[in-house]
Amino acid sequence: MAQGSILKICTCRDPDGKKLGKRCPQLRRTGGAWNAHHGKWGYQLELPRKVDGSRRSLRRYTFDSKDDAATDCGQALALLALAGDDTALATEIADLLQHVKAGAPMPDRDTIAKRVSAGLPASVDMTVGEYLRQWLESRRNIEPSTERTYGCHIRVHLIPHLGAIPLVKLRVEHIAAMFTAIIDRNTAIEVARQSEDPQIRATVRGVRITGPAMMQRIRATLRKALNDAMARSNNRLIDFNPAKHVELPSAKQPKPRIWTDKAVARWRETGERPSPVMVWTPQQAGAFLDYAQDHDIALYPVFVGIMHRGMRRGEALGLRDTTVDLDNALVTVDLQRTTVGYDAVDKKVKSESGNRTFALDSFTAAAWRAYLTRRARWQLATGNSWPNTGRFFVQPNGEKWHPDTVSKRFDSLVRHAGLPPIRLHDLRHCAATYLKASGADLTDVKELLGHSTITITSNTYTSVIVELEVERDKAEAAAALVPRRRRPRAA
Repeated sequence: MAQGSILKICTCRDPDGKKLGKRCPQLRRTGGAWNAHHGKWGYQLELPRKVDGSRRSLRRYTFDSKDDAATDCGQALALLALAGDDTALATEIADLLQHVKAGAPMPDRDTIAKRVSAGLPASVDMTVGEYLRQWLESRRNIEPSTERTYGCHIRVHLIPHLGAIPLVKLRVEHIAAMFTAIIDRNTAIEVARQSEDPQIRATVRGVRITGPAMMQRIRATLRKALNDAMARSNNRLIDFNPAKHVELPSAKQPKPRIWTDKAVARWRETGERPSPVMVWTPQQAGAFLDYAQDHDIALYPVFVGIMHRGMRRGEALGLRDTTVDLDNALVTVDLQRTTVGYDAVDKKVKSESGNRTFALDSFTAAAWRAYLTRRARWQLATGNSWPNTGRFFVQPNGEKWHPDTVSKRFDSLVRHAGLPPIRLHDLRHCAATYLKASGADLTDVKELLGHSTITITSNTYTSVIVELEVERDKAEAAAALVPRRRRPRAA
């Protein structure tokens, strides 16, 4: 590779109007020293040929000193050296050099090297959108549900707001502006919902706002993607992760509340719920189980297990005949049946704390024994077409339950029973609340529910327990222990 020629020239012209260039006599002082006040230093460098085979060179004459010109020439040579024996890449880098404007700095060699190592064009900055698509496609060994979540965040939020920004130029301000736009959109949705114009309300019917918890998850997706862009295995495409430094509203989990008589009366009048997470009183829970036993005997034992033992929906549907020991009243949870989109999938429980064994109460054990008797009758009626799924809870035809079907059947039962609404997952909160109110400590509740830390258990259930009547009785008993002097009544 040619090393280039360092020259000093000027813009003076001869009597015929031709530029003198390096021939100008004013470039040197008397005695031969360079004249520091006349002309500019520069260099000429032979570049790889164009695609059509024609020759070309790089000429830059904007430097005040010979050392500055030599440094810039060295940067150009370092960029060309990245191509090695790759003639196509050499041509691409030469194109890049020729597009550098006079007086502008050379492209950073390390930045171009990262792009080349990552298999990207040397002359075009990768955008955030291009990187996120490539990053998602390259993800391996992640759960299908996680891949779906990443894809949703990228498609719905990250690419529309950040996709056109060059990856290396992404800043905290860009990400903060995205979340500001999301918050503004939430406000517009809420305003439209409150409009007196039915046509305006119709424009946001079924449209969800993006709440604080979802915004935290969107940022987590972007932070993970940018962390991978900083990894050495990814040639450190960037050196700074701006997603780590964006402040967002805290995503506090809603506290469970009890459906007290007063709360139920207000709900019947206005349709308002005290909290997104509600818990039935024991009397309401009993009324639901009675109604479910009369109107949906196939799913009744599932609801009993969730209500009394606090299993998640997927954990209950993931139980197998080999993990339910009714003789010793023990159940092991190690598998869950969940959904990816609408597709039902079976997978291991999320964590070690979720992989657990717990005891069955006598009521649940009796309900499950009665269910096994019914299941045996179902199998006998179905005959040879009965599928051998190995699952404990199955449909009357022997097939596995779809998780969404179970939730829809639950919602229908609650509605037709005339009870205040709760989600199927809230039966788990009911189980925890009743267990604590009956005298168990938070450690017992944590172990039953499979929480990873007792902090989660405490933060979730401390507030709801005090609403139960049994806890108010405890408060009365505690207050009665404190002696007080009787005061005469005021006249």
